[in-house]
Amino acid sequence: MATLTVTAKGQVTFRKDVLQHLGVRPGDKIELDKLPDGRVSLTAARSAGAIDDFIGLLAGKSRKVASLEEIADAAAAGWAGEV
Repeated sequence: MATLTVTAKGQVTFRKDVLQHLGVRPGDKIELDKLPDGRVSLTAARSAGAIDDFIGLLAGKSRKVASLEEIADAAAAGWAGEV
């Protein structure tokens, strides 16, 4: 068990191994849930994501250019659970 020291501002610093265990990187957020017995639960906050995070994700990863029909077929197969 790790022991943390509270600063005069009421802040604590988590050790690197704890942050890695949570999968948290600089700039990420942590959710803290207060439990009824005085304990807390920490989890890494997972954003729902934004379309801006997706656009350009695969840019430069492939030389193949898909037609709109191929893209529509792939999307339909994905929705049908065929992929």
